[in-house]
Amino acid sequence: MFRLSDVPLSLVSTPRLNGKLVYLRAPHADDWREWAELRAQSRTFLQPWEPTWPEDALTRDAYRRRLRQQMREWKAGEGYALFAFQRDSRRLIGGCNISNVRRGVAQCASLGYWMGQPFAGQGLMKDAVRAVLPFIFEELRLHRLEAACLPDNESSKGVLRACAFREEGLARQYLRINGIWHDHLLFAMLRGEYERLAAQKN
Repeated sequence: MFRLSDVPLSLVSTPRLNGKLVYLRAPHADDWREWAELRAQSRTFLQPWEPTWPEDALTRDAYRRRLRQQMREWKAGEGYALFAFQRDSRRLIGGCNISNVRRGVAQCASLGYWMGQPFAGQGLMKDAVRAVLPFIFEELRLHRLEAACLPDNESSKGVLRACAFREEGLARQYLRINGIWHDHLLFAMLRGEYERLAAQKN
């Protein structure tokens, strides 16, 4: 039996990351229904850009497995899943995932994100990504944040460019998306670039 009390305190009590339009926090067990409904409503919109959804993708059991894995990654410092909520309505709008955290000589991580279809095109994901950057570079003290998107995903490219990520090149057959290996455009931001942006705002 999975209970919210089973979630480590470090996951439930993580600070809220505040943007101008959204805020982000770690997923909770009782977010399942809202998450499943938004993902179901946005299935056709999301599937071209994501790995193939399993048959039970939106079930409560699948969500529990996902949350357990996220808890393990969070505790190990290997990854950080975050849900994004609209500040005025507190509605779930999507999520950001910080994955593949590498320490040692790399000090790097990968950023992924998804947006529910009803909230697309409103600048909310740009705000969410900007809100995540201080967590990456100030809290985790990473040196480099990478992101990748399909070359024809104009919305995702727009988010990354608006958030001052730099395009670095094309990776051939980089990720398996919707059952097919696809080339991806690679983007990145370095800590020094983030610090210059932060200084300009102050």
